[in-house]
Amino acid sequence: MSIQGQPLEVTVVSCSKLKDTEWISRQDPYVCVEYGSTKFRTRTCTDGGKHPVFQEKFVFPLIEGLRELNVLVWNSNTLTFDDFIGSGKIQLHKVLSQGFDDSAWPLQTKTGRYAGEVKVILHYAIATNQRGSSHAPSAPPYVPTPRPTSYPSYPAPPSSNPYHTAGTYPPPSTTYPPYSSYPPPSYPASSSPYPPPHSYPPADAAYPPPSYPPASSAYPPPSYPPTSGYPPSGIYPPPPY
Repeated sequence: MSIQGQPLEVTVVSCSKLKDTEWISRQDPYVCVEYGSTKFRTRTCTDGGKHPVFQEKFVFPLIEGLRELNVLVWNSNTLTFDDFIGSGKIQLHKVLSQGFDDSAWPLQTKTGRYAGEVKVILHYAIATNQRGSSHAPSAPPYVPTPRPTSYPSYPAPPSSNPYHTAGTYPPPSTTYPPYSSYPPPSYPASSSPYPPPHSYPPADAAYPPPSYPPASSAYPPPSYPPTSGYPPSGIYPPPPY
């Protein structure tokens, strides 16, 4: 049966271990897929670095006799030309015969060096229908687990609080004796070594007279004018004129 014009689904999943073309920041890769004259490009994975993820699907019309896809990976630049990272070829023999292929394909630089890998999922529905197989996709569909409509009721756990609740401490049965039944406080007699404030002698107590001589003490009165030790001025001869 001819494959001419039949649809081939190509899903570009991701790249891994890409050659890094940036020195400072992380590279922004994107993937170009070519088949005959049909070309598609993925979005740019900003800051994807060496392991960008795309998850983009394209549909190519098959060409009789052409059994490979070309894939190229580039690093997007804003101010300069985009950097070439690597390229590779994806063979279609398995997907055309079995209807499904989810392999990873190697990439090479322009000099033939290893530049990483690109993971692609290929799907050819007509081959699946012809074989009548129930080939399962790469992952089974997600089926949510039903939640129970009712939950069993469990008794409340016993209270482990060792303290009394408000208003019950002290317990109501506790009684204390009235205040009047306690003996009055007794204070010991004062044992202060100091006499009471009124034990000092009164103000009119006869103190012994001071030992200093009173103001009327018999000191010799001063004599004026004082007696000079020099002879009177009249005994000197008068000055000659």
